[in-house]
Amino acid sequence: MDIRSASMTLVTPALEETRHFYETHFNARPVFDCGWYVVLRLGTTDSDVELCIMLPQDGMTTFTGGVCLNLRVSDADSVHERLHRTAGLAVEIPLEDHPWGDRGFGLKDPAGTMIYCYHPIAPDESFQRFILDDSQ
Repeated sequence: MDIRSASMTLVTPALEETRHFYETHFNARPVFDCGWYVVLRLGTTDSDVELCIMLPQDGMTTFTGGVCLNLRVSDADSVHERLHRTAGLAVEIPLEDHPWGDRGFGLKDPAGTMIYCYHPIAPDESFQRFILDDSQ
């Protein structure tokens, strides 16, 4: 199987609020928009990271949580500063170093998705044996 990319679709009645959240705080821009289904590209203009948002259609189950969208960023501290301190967004997971090899924090979007923003750091020795591919 030759997978070239992956994206997640959030099915939510809060499409507009969720779209606005990503456009405002994650430099998202629409690359497809038919009103009830929007594809947002996150980050810089050369990014291929996409998130889809969809209004429930024909009895579809809406998103109720349980998903964490992990966003690897260049500097979690500056993203935390911008989103929490400057924009006033509530942080659900505090900014801290984790022994498995990242520094990050988490917050929720209007649809209830946990967004975990992180950058890699050296893992503690106790986690070295769990790293199966260090090419990232």
